[in-house]
Amino acid sequence: MNSISVENLSAGYGSVQVLDGISLAVNDGETVTLLGTNGNGKSTLMKCIMGIVRPTSGRVRAVVDGVEHDLVGRAPEEIVELGISLVPEGRRLFPKLTVEENLLLGAFRKTARAAIAKNMAFCFECFPRLAERRRQLAGSMSGGEQQMLTLARALMTAPKILLVDEPSVGLAPILVIHTIDKIRELKESYRLTVLMAEQNFNQAIRIADRGYVIVHGRIEYQGGSREDLANNELIHKLYMGL
Repeated sequence: MNSISVENLSAGYGSVQVLDGISLAVNDGETVTLLGTNGNGKSTLMKCIMGIVRPTSGRVRAVVDGVEHDLVGRAPEEIVELGISLVPEGRRLFPKLTVEENLLLGAFRKTARAAIAKNMAFCFECFPRLAERRRQLAGSMSGGEQQMLTLARALMTAPKILLVDEPSVGLAPILVIHTIDKIRELKESYRLTVLMAEQNFNQAIRIADRGYVIVHGRIEYQGGSREDLANNELIHKLYMGL
């Protein structure tokens, strides 16, 4: 049993409030998408869950392997140690390290250190291009290859809950499709619980079980299925100009 719940969460930077009373849940084995255009608070919410930004109020709780944990006040490394991993926006790789070295840096979690060879073999099976380029510097790779590496590095932590922040940013349309498909494949292979923040509506709902729409730091709509999201008037207005 692996899940995330956020209750009445508010957060910001200094005097600037970004999130205002956010509540959402990701149940065991679900892929939930958080939809919103740039500047509406998606990344801030991900950072709050990971302990990078401390909320001003509200709760963030995770159930990992059936055990509940309060995440507010925990350091990011403690949250990763629980089995929660973030694929950050903008990839955040170490450009002067090789593919293999970047992957090894993802395996510092105690549970992951015990299974480095197994997890790396799984990553290379999922991403054959990375196996071919394991000695190449990460900074010399294409944007699509770097996104593969970022996903693989998160898998090296042996996560139970995966947070994915804007996986389509900076990628050509065909690579966006490939990346979103890969997230679905990894979720099914690893039996992950996934929260994905994304502004590419059409791609996000291809793999989401359900989702939320965030506007100016508030949840303005909760869709119980991908069909609900596809037929919602607010989404038509925000994404389709209708």
